[in-house]
Amino acid sequence: MGSTTIRIRSTTILALRHQGVVVMAGDGQVTLGQSVMKHGARKVRRLHGGKVLAGFAGASADAFTLFDKFEGKLDQHQGNLTRAAVELAKEWRTDRMLRRLEALLLTANADSLLIISGSGDVIEPDEPVTGIGSGAPFALAAARALMAHSALDARAIASEAMTIAASLCIYTNDQLVLESLP
Repeated sequence: MGSTTIRIRSTTILALRHQGVVVMAGDGQVTLGQSVMKHGARKVRRLHGGKVLAGFAGASADAFTLFDKFEGKLDQHQGNLTRAAVELAKEWRTDRMLRRLEALLLTANADSLLIISGSGDVIEPDEPVTGIGSGAPFALAAARALMAHSALDARAIASEAMTIAASLCIYTNDQLVLESLP
C-alpha cells in the first residue's frame, strides 16, 4: 500500500481592466480532498495603502507568506508593481524555504496585471484580463466574452464571469470577494 496524498484544491481568481477600472475577484471555497472545508475564505487583498490588489491560488499558509513578502517588496520599491513582482519571483525561486511554497499570485494596479510564480515567472497578459486557479479558464472565457459583447461595467463583468465559473468548476463557489481600483 502506498501513502495517500490529499490534494488541496481551491479557488478562482480573476482580474480585469475595463473602462478605466481594475477589478479583482476571488471565490471563497477551500476544498480538502473531496470535502469543502470553507465557503467564505478571503483570497483577494488590498496592499500598499489600497493601491495594489493581490489574489492567490494554492495552499493558504503559503499564500499568506507570499502576501507578506510581496507587501514588503512593494514597500521596498515604493509601490512599483513590476519591480516588486520581479524581486519576489527572484527570491521565491532561489530561497530554499520559499521554493517549496505551492501557490500563484495574481497582482494588479491601475496600470498592470501580473501573475507571479515560484519558478521565477512574472507574466503580464496580452489582454487586460487574466486569472489563476482551477476555475480560471471558465472565468477568463466568460470575462473576455462579456468585455467584448456587453455594456456591463468592470465589477459586473467580474461578478458574472465568476458566477459562470462557479457553475462549472467544482472547486469554485459563488461567495465572491470583489475589490476594485478606479
